[in-house]
Amino acid sequence: MSPRTNKPHEIVERALELSRADGCVVIADEQSTANLRWAGNALTTNGVTRGRTLTVVATVDGKEGTASGVVSRSAVTPDELEPLVRAAEAAARGAGPAEDAQPLVTGVPAAPDFTDVPAETTSAVFADFAPALGEAFARARAGGRELYGFANHELVSSYVGTSTGLRLRHDQPNGTLELNAKSPDRTRSAWAGRSTRDFKDVDPAALDAELAVRLGWAERKVALPAGRYETLLPPTAVADLLIYQMWSASGRDAAEGRTVFSRPGGGTRVGDRLTELPLTLRSDPNEPGLEAAPFVLAHSSGGDTSVFDNGLPLKATEWVREGELRHLMTSRHSAGLTGLPVAPGIDNLILDGGGEQSLEEMVAATERGLLLTCLWYIREVDPATLLLTGLTRDGVYLVENGEVTGEVNNFRFNESPVDLLGRATEAGRTEKTLPREWSDWFTRAAMPALRVPDFNMSSVSQGV
Repeated sequence: MSPRTNKPHEIVERALELSRADGCVVIADEQSTANLRWAGNALTTNGVTRGRTLTVVATVDGKEGTASGVVSRSAVTPDELEPLVRAAEAAARGAGPAEDAQPLVTGVPAAPDFTDVPAETTSAVFADFAPALGEAFARARAGGRELYGFANHELVSSYVGTSTGLRLRHDQPNGTLELNAKSPDRTRSAWAGRSTRDFKDVDPAALDAELAVRLGWAERKVALPAGRYETLLPPTAVADLLIYQMWSASGRDAAEGRTVFSRPGGGTRVGDRLTELPLTLRSDPNEPGLEAAPFVLAHSSGGDTSVFDNGLPLKATEWVREGELRHLMTSRHSAGLTGLPVAPGIDNLILDGGGEQSLEEMVAATERGLLLTCLWYIREVDPATLLLTGLTRDGVYLVENGEVTGEVNNFRFNESPVDLLGRATEAGRTEKTLPREWSDWFTRAAMPALRVPDFNMSSVSQGV
């Protein structure tokens, strides 16, 4: 391999040429990031990074079945490429037959831009955002509040080549903004976040104005005990709960009787009604503004994900249609085990079917209840019911007669997202949102606010 052979598609081709295995998949991920951080109404750091990760999947046929070996390494030099390929082959030969073994995917048309240079982000992505952020700092300072937070933009170009002829590519931009406003004495705190592809649709002034209102609400403190309260969950909180539900919607686990989607006595709950509201929970790689990889990108096998499925085309999938459970997540292997349709995971999630009400309009229609900002530290308690626990954070507000009248203490909650869907009495307008808890792993979501008449605040939390 020539030292000048450094383009991602050339590296993929060379790794495939070096392979001596019966089958081979090579994934080259080219990543670039740009970020800004700020504290106390002033920028603190900024930077740009670049990196490459190369993943080689080797498959070896044997009398008892096909084994696989997967090795991933960062910053692979030309001299390190052949040792990486040999390491994957050695891992395959040292492993037993892979349970999820399937023929490698064939017949997918090559990406027309497979040989193009990778897409890259730079600090220029903040060309309009950074000056607007500076203006927000000035307004916050004049209003007696302090802004903290960060903006991060990432662009990953993934190149996939296989010994069966696949040559695919996907460019994935991903931007997140988290903004926190605090009173100078740190007794009041409010948070807002946004997901974006390019920072052209993010308005720091609007977010600062939203946070200023919330800090104003927090000037009056109201102590409430643990209990069940009518609660308005904003889109970010709904996203965090339903993303965990999606991650738990394994077809195989359900068929084996281990999850909330298992039918008592055997089988799965596909076909059951989960909510009387006409809600549709879906994923679509071509969803405008939330575009995700249109084919399987699997760097490892596990659960309902399989390296043998790399390159398998993805299509729009309705997990829940108008309240009815329609699909559970499967690979080709687990679909064969369970008799369910093949439905791999897709890297976005949308909940449709609510009304046109904004969160503010839902507040105005509330006689007495709680308005949350976001959820935090979500953990599973019981997989059989998908009971989750976690904390509220950065503002829980009391609503009385259609108006926010003060801030109450934070709580620990105990709830199942599946139960919540069944008990929800109203869904608002679907809008793009940033899941706060899962923003390091999952950012492409659109959700409505939900009204739950009896959200379980199990204990009082002392967090801010």
